Parts: sequence; structure tokens; C-alpha cells
Amino acid sequence: MSRVYTLLISLLLSLVTLSLQAAQLTASVDRTRLNAGETVELTLETDDVTQFGKPDMSALESSFEVRDTRQLNSLKTLDGSSQATTRWIVTLLPRETGSVLIPSLQLGELKSQPLTLQVLQSEPQEPGNHLASIFIEASLDQDSVYVQAQAVLTLRVYHSVSLFDDSSLSPLQVPDARVEKLGDSRTYEKLINGVRHGVIETRYAIYPQQSGVLKIPAQVFSATLVQTPAEGSQAQDSNPFGPQPGRSVRVKSAEVPLTVKHKPADYPADVAWLPARSINLEENWSPEPGTTQVGDSLTRTLTLKAEGLAGAQLPPLPPTEVPGLRRYPDQPQLRNLPSERGLIGTREEREALVPARAGAIDLPAVEVTWWNTREDHLEHSSLPARTLQISSNPGLAVDTPVNNDMSGVTVIGPPVWPWQMSTLLLACTTLLGFGLWWRARGQPAIARAVQTGPSPRTVLDDLKRACLANDPQGTRQALDAWARQQPETLAEMAARFVPLSDALDGLNGALYSETGKLWLGEDLWRAVRKLPAAEHIQDPAGDAGLPPLYPK
Repeated sequence: MSRVYTLLISLLLSLVTLSLQAAQLTASVDRTRLNAGETVELTLETDDVTQFGKPDMSALESSFEVRDTRQLNSLKTLDGSSQATTRWIVTLLPRETGSVLIPSLQLGELKSQPLTLQVLQSEPQEPGNHLASIFIEASLDQDSVYVQAQAVLTLRVYHSVSLFDDSSLSPLQVPDARVEKLGDSRTYEKLINGVRHGVIETRYAIYPQQSGVLKIPAQVFSATLVQTPAEGSQAQDSNPFGPQPGRSVRVKSAEVPLTVKHKPADYPADVAWLPARSINLEENWSPEPGTTQVGDSLTRTLTLKAEGLAGAQLPPLPPTEVPGLRRYPDQPQLRNLPSERGLIGTREEREALVPARAGAIDLPAVEVTWWNTREDHLEHSSLPARTLQISSNPGLAVDTPVNNDMSGVTVIGPPVWPWQMSTLLLACTTLLGFGLWWRARGQPAIARAVQTGPSPRTVLDDLKRACLANDPQGTRQALDAWARQQPETLAEMAARFVPLSDALDGLNGALYSETGKLWLGEDLWRAVRKLPAAEHIQDPAGDAGLPPLYPK
């Protein structure tokens, strides 16, 4: 019994150790670049329910002023299992500029990873400037950009008084430009002339569509100020249970000009114009094209990622149009990811490739030409060419046409004289005739047909049922069974009857494509029923009902 208890205790200790290893304290910030005097929000999160209290913040006091700490508890249920999460949101004000380190914080046995902030020196404020209790500021990350390149507009609303939750900013509409909002608005605090201001920051990515000077219109911020008790005492006395009084205000930003440059003259005229900070081109396969057979489906995924462009601006990638490969493309996936520098747009193109022949299939290189706006020169990003080694598939032999071309075969040996060929042919026919006579002596006058396997009628009914039920998998199995009972291969029948070839392409598209589109089998059934008989092939079953030559 003591040994059993020891094993149980060891098992419990190992489970506790695994749970401690799985639990972690994750640290993140709402932004990594800020100006001096601005606050930043640090979020600490853990899913370890055995930890109590809050993280030790003493390590932050040397570099930051801890303004506020909030704790949020949440419970998520997924697939019948519940997961509790505890989150601490800490408002920090950096005490110095430059590269400031948020050190590792500890909660029990858990430690967070350190983070680095870039705190920029703010421009000195002139005396008497920004004395209003609420004002708005608009700025661009650069004064000039190329046409269709990205410029980031930042709108900051400063307020030194409390506001109700009904504040709103007019929607940004810029003529001759595409506008994308960069995530949700941020809120933080900033000291201006010794006065603490709340800041509401909203950022936009602007893509001018014409060269020249683009004027970004002024934006209007509307809000309701919270009045002090002295200001609203009269209204409160008259209606103490009514809504709290407030004063509506509207502030407007300045109009911001942006210089838009022409496309460079040395950029190639026959390729799409791509002005970006960086371009990344990736390729993924599922499965990896190692031992691939004829008829197997390979999924190739090409991902184009551009910093400074939206996903809708990225051009289509060159399709994989290679002889010997059937291509079934999916719809491209476009995504936009906001970042500190603007948008990161991605275009993902996925296609199913089905080899139709054995041997080496060469895929060409994929190249994207673009203009580097950060270094102001032409660049090329590419994927190297590769070769797929395809082996034959014995399971698809019914679909492989028989090659009767013997022109490349060389017979080596002495010549065969006509009398030798005649003697050999006479001996073979004599033996064959004697064998047939000997076999016919034991046969009845009328031979009974013995059916092996499903009858042709049954196989045809199965094919009809699968086609009309729009079942691609069942149709493929029934089609193979029907083809094995025909005097020709499926490839030979498709080669001489175009409707059957088109219907087979549609069936293969439904089998190997990942789009999940609905396949209709009526065309394939109609092609099978209307398939003309081959003139040079005689049905061997046509004389099955004749009696033997030599009845007993």
C-alpha cells in the first residue's frame, strides 16, 4: 500500500509541476513609441488560478510613475471546458526619454518578459500656447509621398477637463485618396505646461490616387463637458433627479497639405506599381511535394506581405500554368494588420495542383517588382524555381491511355525468315484448335453464362444514382467500375468524345479543389449515355449466347 501511495503522490506532484510550467505571466503594451509626458498602458495577464494578490510593481518605480492599476477577471467556456483569466492594466508615465526598459515583474512563481519602450523628446511648448481646455492636433508622418503610397495621419484630441461619453470625431473623407483607419482610438494622458491632459488619439492610413498637392480637410471633434458642482448647482437644485448638466463644445483641426509625387520614370511600365516600405514573398506546401504520385492533390499557398500598403492594393501573383499540372485556384484572401508604422497588407493565394503525368515537372520562379519607399529605389522579391518529381500511380491505370507507339523500340537479333514464321504460326494454331476441341467435349450443348462480379446493368445503375445525387466521391468509384467493363480505357473514351472529357474535368475539379463548390453530375451522366460506340472495337460479349462448336 505504501508503494501505491508513493506513486499517487508522485503523480499529483508531476501534475502540479506541469500546471505551473504551462501557466505564465504575459506582458504587453498598447504602443512601443510615445512622446515624453505621455502615459502608456501595461497589461499583465495570467490563466493560473492558483495565484492570488497582484504582481509586484516595485521594480517599475525607478523608471516610471505608476498612475493607476485595474484588475479584470474573466471566465471563458470553450468545448465544455472553462478557462479563467486574470488581467492587470497598469497606467505608466515614463520618467525619462530614450530607450526605457519595463523590467520583468513577478507574481508568485511566475515572471513576465521584459519590454522596451522608445520615449521621444517632446517639442517645447510656448508659453500661453494650447491654453484652451480642449483642442485638436493633426500631423502627418511625412510631408511628401509617391502616388498610391501610404501617409499616416494622426489626430490627437487634448482635454484638461472631464468629458461625457458622447464625444465623436467627424469621419475622415479625403477626395482623390483611399483612407483606412488604423485600429481603434487610443486614450492616454500627457503633461502640457504642467497641466495633465487626457488624449484621444486616432490614426489613419491615406493613399493618394493622383499626384500634386493633396489637402487633408479639417476634422471636427464634438463632446459634452462635465460641469463642476458650482457651475451646475442651479440646475441640480431645480431637478436633482434629472440628467447632469453639461456644455457642448466643437473644436476643429487645421487643414494639412500633403505633396504627392509622380511614379518614378525608371519604374517598369509593364508591371503593377507597388510603393511599399518592405515586401515579403512566402511559399508553403501541403503536403510537402516529396513522394507525389499522379492524381495526388498538392496545395500551394503563396503569401505576399507588404508594409505600407493595404491588402486590396496588392496585385495577383502569377498563376501556376504548367503543362502536366491541373490547377484549381481558391479565392484570394486579403487582410490588413495595423502597426506602429501604418498598415501591413497581405494577399494569400491558394491553389490545388493535381499532377496528370509522371516525371519531372518544372515550376517557374515567382517574382514581384516593387519600389522601396524607405530607401527610394527599385527592388525585386522572388521565389526560386523548383522541380516536382511525380511518380506513376497504379490505382489510376484505368485512366492512363495505352501507348502503342513502338517506333522507339529496336529489335536486336538475327532476322526471322518467312518459312520459320509460317511453321511457328501453324504449330500454335494446331495446338490451340486441339485444346479448344478437347475443352468443348466436356461442355453442354448450350453454355450457361456465369456472371462474375456486378453486372453491367448494375454498374450503370450505380453510376446513374451517384451522378444524379451529385456525389463526386461515389461517382468516381462507380465511374471506375463502369470503365473496367468497357473495351476502352476512360482516357481513350474521353479523347474521342469531348462532352465526356469536359464532364471529367468538372468532376476532378470538385474532387481536388478546396473551394467546396457544389458539383452537378447530370452532365457526366448525359455524356456517358450519349457516348458513341467505338467502330474498330468489337464487343466480345456479342456472341456469348452461341452454342459450342463441338457439342458433346
